[in-house]
Amino acid sequence: MPKSRQASVFFILVTIFLDVLGIGLILPVLPELVRVFAADESQTAYLYGVLASVYALMQFLFAPVFGALSDRYGRRPIILSSLFGYGLDYLLLALAPGLAWLVIARIISGIMGANITTANAYIADVSTDETRGRNFGFIGAAFGLGFVFGPALGGLLGSVSLRLPFYAAAALVLINFLYGLFVLPESLPQDRRRAFSLKQANPIGGLGQLGKYPLVAGMAFAFVFFNLAQLGLQTVWVLYTSYRFGWDELANGLTLALVGVMTALVQVGLTQRVIRRFGERRTILMGLTVSCISFALYGLSSQGWMMLATIVFASLGGVAFPAIQSFIGPGAARRAGCYAGGADFIAELSEHCGAGRQHGGVRLLHLAASTFPTARCHLLVGGGAYSDHAGDGR
Repeated sequence: MPKSRQASVFFILVTIFLDVLGIGLILPVLPELVRVFAADESQTAYLYGVLASVYALMQFLFAPVFGALSDRYGRRPIILSSLFGYGLDYLLLALAPGLAWLVIARIISGIMGANITTANAYIADVSTDETRGRNFGFIGAAFGLGFVFGPALGGLLGSVSLRLPFYAAAALVLINFLYGLFVLPESLPQDRRRAFSLKQANPIGGLGQLGKYPLVAGMAFAFVFFNLAQLGLQTVWVLYTSYRFGWDELANGLTLALVGVMTALVQVGLTQRVIRRFGERRTILMGLTVSCISFALYGLSSQGWMMLATIVFASLGGVAFPAIQSFIGPGAARRAGCYAGGADFIAELSEHCGAGRQHGGVRLLHLAASTFPTARCHLLVGGGAYSDHAGDGR
């Protein structure tokens, strides 16, 4: 690979890493910042859910818009402008004097966070057939590393000052922006660009195509509920553990980092072995079953060490999603457009619904364990949807 391409891929990987690192940095402390402005625990839970839902909604709406704009004007200006906006947004969060500012900041975060779509397109532009798989594998590694180091660092900084992680995230992103000004070339030549169209920027444009492929539609339905449960857990984790176990920012940051470490270990060392031994269908059902049991254990845990043990066990459920991708893989050529068109919609819709559902249910923090059985029901519905369609032809 030419050195210019290597530098470009490295920059994009750093960008994705810093995006996820920034999210991880603020994850253990954002609920605590909301608590500063809330009247009581119930209002804290409600307001934090609103912020999470707003963030997810903005990503849902703007991911295809950024993709369409990058097809028209190139990847470089979209990536750099979103980085600059992200850096300013973290500063706004650090300086926010009230709830209204927090809402505005999360709206901006959601919009600017949609740049992951453009980063993926950049990698596709500069990759060859021989390097494409490897480069996208690097993207997965960047995500994993960001989520391992982000929460741990955020918890550590948050134990010093509640707003320090936001300043740290702003500094990292703005330094990356300045770095990109000098090293990031444009990846999309003029002759490959196309006019901006509202149809292309429509976030649900590809969803209607899913109905033409029963297997993909069934798997997509299962994935919605799988994501709904997982993202619901992510939304309430800090609020739940701080209320029930008295965990502070550092404790929450370290436990979230443990989630990242265990996820990486399962993905690297276990997933392919399980799929080879049991096949995709059994692996999917085993993964969903483990996740169902894990949510029950989260809700039943009465001491902090039980939550840690459940994190380790729950990571085994991570074999399900790669198995879903592998299961759909054969014949992907004839339905790739359908699947790609609906994939962003499904992921963002489930994230928005997961956050929105939790900000209502989590108000009952005095009965906080009820959140986890609810998520378990979502996984059961998703597993049922998978089972109904697993016998369909590919």
